[in-house]
Amino acid sequence: MAQLLLPRSRVGYDVLVYVGCQRFLQYRQRLEIRADLERQYGIVLSTGEISALGQRFLLYLERLHWKGAPTLRAALEADGGWPLHIDATGEDGRGTMVTVLAGWRGWVLSAWKAPTERAEFILPGIQRVAAAFGAPCALMRDLGRAMTEAAQQYVQSLETPIPVLACHQHFLSDIGEDLLEKGHNQLRDLFRKIKLLPHLRAFVRQQGRHLGEAIGPGRDALDRWLQATDHAHPIPQGVGGITTVRSLAQWVLDYRADGSGQGFPFDLPWLNLYGRCLHLSAALQTFLHTPPADGKVRRSLETLRRILHPVECDRPPFTSVGDSLAKRADLFTRLRAVLRLEDNEPTVKQLKNVQSALKRFTASLRRERPRRGPARDIRQAIDLILAHLDRHSPHLGGHAIAVPREAGGGVRLVARTNNDLESLFHTIKHGERRRSGRKILTQDFEVLPPAAALASNLRHPDYVSLVCGSLDHLAEAFAQLDAPDRSRSIAAGPRHNNTTTESASLSTRDKQLVRRPIFEDRILAASQCM
Repeated sequence: MAQLLLPRSRVGYDVLVYVGCQRFLQYRQRLEIRADLERQYGIVLSTGEISALGQRFLLYLERLHWKGAPTLRAALEADGGWPLHIDATGEDGRGTMVTVLAGWRGWVLSAWKAPTERAEFILPGIQRVAAAFGAPCALMRDLGRAMTEAAQQYVQSLETPIPVLACHQHFLSDIGEDLLEKGHNQLRDLFRKIKLLPHLRAFVRQQGRHLGEAIGPGRDALDRWLQATDHAHPIPQGVGGITTVRSLAQWVLDYRADGSGQGFPFDLPWLNLYGRCLHLSAALQTFLHTPPADGKVRRSLETLRRILHPVECDRPPFTSVGDSLAKRADLFTRLRAVLRLEDNEPTVKQLKNVQSALKRFTASLRRERPRRGPARDIRQAIDLILAHLDRHSPHLGGHAIAVPREAGGGVRLVARTNNDLESLFHTIKHGERRRSGRKILTQDFEVLPPAAALASNLRHPDYVSLVCGSLDHLAEAFAQLDAPDRSRSIAAGPRHNNTTTESASLSTRDKQLVRRPIFEDRILAASQCM
């Protein structure tokens, strides 16, 4: 019986595993876990005990992970090696967590906290992972200076060089932000200056109030108008006309529907709004060329046109900002088409085609670049893209990795992005928001143990099979960690010293120190001595 319980505890290893999985895989709140334990198993624990068990679960999981490193390494070697994917996440620049993932398996091999994202805090983690799991066959990183320097230093230390690959998604994001952010923000500010969206929303609400219960027949009339084969068909009369004008304004308000849901810079909502405003302005001119006989409908059309008039008449200067942004967006769209990130599982031939297309695109930009004249903006845009290509193109290819003959031979492809890691980070943050009820996770990420990333491995049956056989045997595997000394839990043993150079200007721990009343009293007392 004693072997079923944690040393010096009344809680069993099975309860430890249950709490840990509920906390770090399902991201359930303490009260939910407490209620389920009491309802399903008759076990009563306080919320404080549940928090403590969650932390102990990660300590056991991390110890089990490193204990199983030789077995995991053998599996990776049998695959013909493993590509190292590395990325970092945090919240508001705090709680930075660096994570290394084995690409072909999808396992998190290590995660650690860094006070700031600098090479000196990243390189030792890479070296530790490589020492435990074998040198990777390739290294995929983002484009940040810290990751770039750490990757370069690590590869230079190897006897046999490996490809260092830049994440294509980060590459596109960096170019898109540099290329489009200024113009997109300018267009946003212009729309806010004329208060276009508030005016449109107020107009739609007013039309809705005028329609009242007649909105149903009005929508039927709108549907009949849309079904008409003559596209120049005049606006309907009566409630059908008011409903039609209201829907025209709503079409502009629905500008975000033109996006793909990927966010900036892949979606440009303010440019989409600008385009819809221009299209509707032109359409209103057509509708008013032969104005409706119904005075209410005509006045509604004229009111809507007045709302859009500042965009149409270029006051403030929408045209120069919108046209410049559209041209830059076209360049970005061409680059995205060249990289073809929508191909989730490309072949070796397709990757070669991407590299060839990238060279042709680079050459075409050099030909298209205006050398003189008024085309200054497009020249700067092309120069910006070419600068990125010159700096990063050596790391945009080399994804085909030859597999050793003893591992089956052939070629395997490294993913072109760090999307698996980004997805993991999204899952963790989404789960932490669900658990804490907070949108801003600055404090949560500062106290979240990096071993929380290892919990995602429990979703991989191949990983679980190697470290403990099955999830049903995870509690038994934890108990085996304590078997050599049942007098104390490994969670009560000496902790690794995770203290690192503190380079953050005001970390949470430092903030706690300087906010102590006695600290301020000491300063005030010293200031009065002069």
